[in-house]
Amino acid sequence: MTDFETKNFFKDDDLVVDPYPYFEAMRGQCPVKREPHHDVVMVTGYEEAVEVLQDSVTFSSCTSVTGPFPGFPVPLEGDDVSELIELHRHKLPMNDQLPTLDPPMHTDHRALLMRLITPKRLKENEDWMWTLADQLLDKALEGGEGEFISEFALPYALLAIADLLGVPEDDRNNFVRNLGQPHGGGGGVGSTGDDTMAHTPMEFLYAQFTAYVEDRRREPRDDVMTGLATATFPDGSTPDVADVVHVAANLFSAGQETTVRLLSSALKILAEEPELQALLRKERDRIPNFIEETLRIESPIKGDFRLSRVPTTIGGVDIPAGTTVMLVNGAANRDPRQFPDAATFDIDRPNSRTHIAFGRGIHSCPGAPLARTEARICLERLLDRTTDIRISETIHGTADNRNFQYVPTFILRGLTNLNLEYTLAEEGGR
Repeated sequence: MTDFETKNFFKDDDLVVDPYPYFEAMRGQCPVKREPHHDVVMVTGYEEAVEVLQDSVTFSSCTSVTGPFPGFPVPLEGDDVSELIELHRHKLPMNDQLPTLDPPMHTDHRALLMRLITPKRLKENEDWMWTLADQLLDKALEGGEGEFISEFALPYALLAIADLLGVPEDDRNNFVRNLGQPHGGGGGVGSTGDDTMAHTPMEFLYAQFTAYVEDRRREPRDDVMTGLATATFPDGSTPDVADVVHVAANLFSAGQETTVRLLSSALKILAEEPELQALLRKERDRIPNFIEETLRIESPIKGDFRLSRVPTTIGGVDIPAGTTVMLVNGAANRDPRQFPDAATFDIDRPNSRTHIAFGRGIHSCPGAPLARTEARICLERLLDRTTDIRISETIHGTADNRNFQYVPTFILRGLTNLNLEYTLAEEGGR
């Protein structure tokens, strides 16, 4: 038995810091392999992961967030567990969240969400984000150094999505106070520390959006929030308040968390690679592919889960009904069969955008255009307002002995803090 076969992906802290050798070892044995500790089939191959992501008939998303924890409420017995899933899904954690829904409910709720994320609204949001980025950088760049995540990435991602959803300006500071804290780990969904299902941020969002939706339905106004409150399902029916609230809250929480991880990974790479940084300063048209390659090599979501309804095969491996399957995005995006020299960051990689960091199929991330825009604006303004960005050796150590802390979950991949030093451009690049 190899060292990696004894590792518990869901519990071992050393795999939080660097999971990639474990992924390589798993894929090297088989791109579809059952791990021994929690009976989860890990899909580490790219083609195999895409196959599952695109098959919402065979695989339910009811456990997409929680995977094997805390377990299904009843034994999943028989060759078709679809009825058991429908009877008991309401007992599962996070069962009201869009990623855990299956068609036809998922179809209706996602359609409701997409009526909110229109090209017109995204363009208005983008125009506002340029101003937001500069406002936050005015403070974050003070003194030529700072902690990037708490001082910029968190409030930037939070306020950008608050604007998209039409959260009233007077309330946005309240959102920052309640939600704009760095992820400190210690429990929560996907924690390596314990299996507690933290729900407090969602409860705050539910309360806020319930008040907004109820108010706008009573007294419609000419604002984005009224559009959210009065949006209808594809058949023209009016959703329950709770349905609208759940859709908005999910977009808010998921969009904020993953964007923060993307931004911090991008800045870490940029600060560690002076030649790459210099290239982006001169050739800004390369920024979009830089973002895609960042998403590929450091996927903000390591993976999510599916539950097989019926017996099937993945990549030639038999999968019984009732099997928990983990689609390991962080591994699939480094599959050398899809991405040659996959462990190397290559800004010229021609197929970087084929990554599955945003998923694939019916559950592909609806906020992907927003995340890409946020990252592009962040990088543009940081490069405009500085002439050099460096890792703080005081906090993170020298180049040959770096020390970075990562969010201690088996779901998220990202830094808890990123201390940077800046050489500012003349007049701040303004």
